Amino acid sequence: MFYKVFTSAALFLVSAFTYAQSADEMVDQARQLEKQMKEPAALSLYKDALKVQPDNIAALTGASELSAREGSRATEKDEKTRNYTEAKSYADQAIKIAPENAEANYAMAVALGRVATTQGAKEKVAAYKEVKRFAELAIKFNPTYAKAYYVLGKLSYDMANMNALEKAAAKMLFGGLPEGSLDNAITSFEKCRKLDPSLLVNYQDLAKAYKDKEELEKSIEVLRKAVTLRPVYQDDPGIKSNCRKMLESME
Repeated sequence: MFYKVFTSAALFLVSAFTYAQSADEMVDQARQLEKQMKEPAALSLYKDALKVQPDNIAALTGASELSAREGSRATEKDEKTRNYTEAKSYADQAIKIAPENAEANYAMAVALGRVATTQGAKEKVAAYKEVKRFAELAIKFNPTYAKAYYVLGKLSYDMANMNALEKAAAKMLFGGLPEGSLDNAITSFEKCRKLDPSLLVNYQDLAKAYKDKEELEKSIEVLRKAVTLRPVYQDDPGIKSNCRKMLESME
């Protein structure tokens, strides 16, 4: 009897190990597809990995981030909402499993920010506080997390460019906007650039921030660098093209 129980337990452990390895292999393959800018295929693999191992943090955060990107590319509102909702769901699961994981907190910040873009002014402004909290947690758990600094920069930039309805909501919810939002945006974008000089979207938004602040020489310098960078993510060729057009209009 003991032998049968022991054997069954051993087989269970071997089986669990095998499944875990299979999920990790799928995650590795998904990351390779991301590097090849095949993000829909990578997202599918992350989802397959979660069928094998639902608590795989790398698969959860990968699925969350790519679902958010898929939503940003969608042209139909329903498709955007569906992808953003999935992104938040994956991030929720990751946070529950590993609340001190930097990638989980970053994924949540991104997902909440994306969901906010589909909501009204009051909901959007209210979400900013939570986006900031999770981005700062990601940095707390990994002080060199470049993309989390980008999220903080984008948040500050968006706050500096609120429309009248959003400003009214901010006044009602928080008593107004924080001072120096544009300066805060530039500080965070520059920190991101220092930590990860390859993130094209950061160059695009940093250049916009410098232009809005009428520091045109700095904006041009950023754009000149951006157009020399190699695309890394699926959206990068389009971002690089935008940077080139912006540079041509300023030179």
